[in-house]
Amino acid sequence: MKKNTEIRIAGFGGQGIILAGYIIGKAAAIYDGKFSTLIQSFGPEARGSSCSAQVIISESQILYPYLIQPNIAILLSRDAYDKFSQEVEDSGIMLIEKDLVQPKDKNKKSKIYAIPATRLAEEMGRKIVTNIIMVGFFSAITKITSYEATRQAVSSSVPPGTEELNLNAFETGYQYGKKLLESPRKSVA
Repeated sequence: MKKNTEIRIAGFGGQGIILAGYIIGKAAAIYDGKFSTLIQSFGPEARGSSCSAQVIISESQILYPYLIQPNIAILLSRDAYDKFSQEVEDSGIMLIEKDLVQPKDKNKKSKIYAIPATRLAEEMGRKIVTNIIMVGFFSAITKITSYEATRQAVSSSVPPGTEELNLNAFETGYQYGKKLLESPRKSVA
């Protein structure tokens, strides 16, 4: 039996953390034919407080929907890094928002990949698509969800009329991840 892939997505409210988790889970379950679960958590306030999503993806039925030890963490804020980076398994992957998160534990064995997602979103004229850039980056780096499945999940999950903007954001993150993997210096920590 194949092991589950456990993913923690964390940041602060307003960054689209839950939507990112929903899109990744949808890409896996609806478009890639896998199984997935999503659990979400908010701080006492909505916008600006801590927020996280737990996504599990598997080739077989998922019997327990909560994370035990994440294989992958997508961390979009310093607080999220401080709170969740140590729970990632040693052979895991951390995807971080380069301008907001500076890894401090150089002894951690997880591979760390960074993208300036917020800056890229601002260059597109819409900071709100930072999460979609991270979803594209996730798809390129991990290959847990296929390019086409993730693209379809983005298109079918965003508000009507914003599909083109969000697909451009997805493509921006995906291409950044592809180029990072092709470069001699892959990991950033």
